[in-house]
Amino acid sequence: MTIEIRPITPDDYEHWLPLWLGYQAFYQTVIPEDATGTTWQRFLDEREPMNAAIAWDGDRAVGMVHWIYHRSCWTVSDYCYLQDLFVDSTQRGSGIGRALIEFVYARAEQDGAGRVHWLTQEGNLQARQLYDRIADRPGFIQYRHLFKKG
Repeated sequence: MTIEIRPITPDDYEHWLPLWLGYQAFYQTVIPEDATGTTWQRFLDEREPMNAAIAWDGDRAVGMVHWIYHRSCWTVSDYCYLQDLFVDSTQRGSGIGRALIEFVYARAEQDGAGRVHWLTQEGNLQARQLYDRIADRPGFIQYRHLFKKG
């Protein structure tokens, strides 16, 4: 299997959407269609700090990653938040997740980011085995307050 990872293009929507929906199913959530549409348009807007790439096995999309650049009060350089990572369930354990993360590492370093960081659920044990090998876990706990309109 030869995997190619490349940034999305406007023509990739029909390949990206099933991965995006699979990601939502994995996390047992439903993201409204208007948020999905807005997210897709942001990926395509060069003025936006949001980015996406797809992992391809030939002409089949087998994984996706989204990342967002943001400012930090702790550094001069931006940080890179790897927000979403998903690999098709039939391809997990094959190295695609790692390749997607390393793709983001390379892009973030090229773009001058000072770090890449992300979150995952405590129970996401298979992914955490990978994450523990390729990144540091600083011990922070996430807190959040949601507003009605999200």
